[in-house]
Amino acid sequence: MRTSDDDGPFVIDPTGRDVQGDAARIRARGPVARVVLPGGVEAWAVSGPEPLRRLLTDDRVSKDAYLHWPPLTNGEVGPGWPLFAWVAVRNMLTAYGDDHRRLRRLASSAFTARRTAALRPRVEAIVAALLDGLDGLDGAAPGEPVDLRDRYAYPLPIRVICELFGVEDAGVREEIRRCVDVFFRTTAAPEEAAAALPRMREVLRGLVREKRARPTDDLSSALIAARDEGSPLSEEELVDTLTLFLSAGHETTVNLLDNAIHALLTRPTQLALVRAGRATWDDVVEETLRAEPPVANLPLRFAVEDIPLEDGVTLAKGEAILACYAAAGRDPDAHGADADLFDVTRADKEHMAFGHGVHYCLGAPLARLEASLALPALFERFPEMEPAVEPGELLPLDSFISNGHRALPVRLRPTA
Repeated sequence: MRTSDDDGPFVIDPTGRDVQGDAARIRARGPVARVVLPGGVEAWAVSGPEPLRRLLTDDRVSKDAYLHWPPLTNGEVGPGWPLFAWVAVRNMLTAYGDDHRRLRRLASSAFTARRTAALRPRVEAIVAALLDGLDGLDGAAPGEPVDLRDRYAYPLPIRVICELFGVEDAGVREEIRRCVDVFFRTTAAPEEAAAALPRMREVLRGLVREKRARPTDDLSSALIAARDEGSPLSEEELVDTLTLFLSAGHETTVNLLDNAIHALLTRPTQLALVRAGRATWDDVVEETLRAEPPVANLPLRFAVEDIPLEDGVTLAKGEAILACYAAAGRDPDAHGADADLFDVTRADKEHMAFGHGVHYCLGAPLARLEASLALPALFERFPEMEPAVEPGELLPLDSFISNGHRALPVRLRPTA
């Protein structure tokens, strides 16, 4: 049922306290609806799967704010805006047309099927080491809650992506984590938001200097070599490409693991179906991506020219577009009246959690690999694992972009 926009556009809650509730409220206003982002910035929220697919593959839609979004170029939004990093970087994520094709072609070498498959033994080793660490924690404090987001869901993807790109220094990893947390936290104060991107760039320029002086067999060194050997990649694009890989390369997988673990622990009948062989772990991964996508809403795209849509809606040239993946994943027209239910046996788990079209996430196979190894290993090691708090006590991330929990406390084994 569609509601009216007579009272003005829907105001997105930057705290993310009810991501799925807001998704439903946006969806109720129609497949394309006006919303207000932090800072009073207006945009079109696209929640209908069909218009979203069309717009994500439409050449009249750009991700280059410098070319196609007046509020950035005329100074209406600046470094203190919580979403500034999402529109100000110069990499594949924000490029348009020939620039996007150039950058994606270069970046694609980082995530080939062969390279991803070759990571399996290393991912398995990291999973085993993390589980051994959890075993030690449980033995030292029987029955005490353990935060699985902090101790398992987070360290796996950050170790994988940092090893892939040769980020060996623990201090550098921690700096990257702090900056990425600010990028995704849409309640960040202006001064904090303004400092995050310059700090991330400073850290990664240091990494580039180190790799130039002492190159190793990693993707950072490969990108730097390509740049220095005449590849059409500017120094700014090199640094911002590393920013993209090291931020998106772990944050989404953290939330995927977090949400999948939470879904199964709070729905024991679903976990029983997997253990009985009536559903696979791949089913768990795909249903999590549909029902609780790691990125709920992705900013921003821009209309290159006026784009007429159905129901008399026209996206005017220069207007911003918000891709609402959480709302699309639970669209009842696409998934039926039970679209809100988490069901690993669902026949149609189609989703756009990794995007669609030319900006489809290059790291999707790696995220799926990590989840397909980490989830069964965890539930096999701790078959009696249970939530340590009621579902309503879990706090969501301070974000309408990133969909996950601040902490995921569990008891690895029942209390005596």
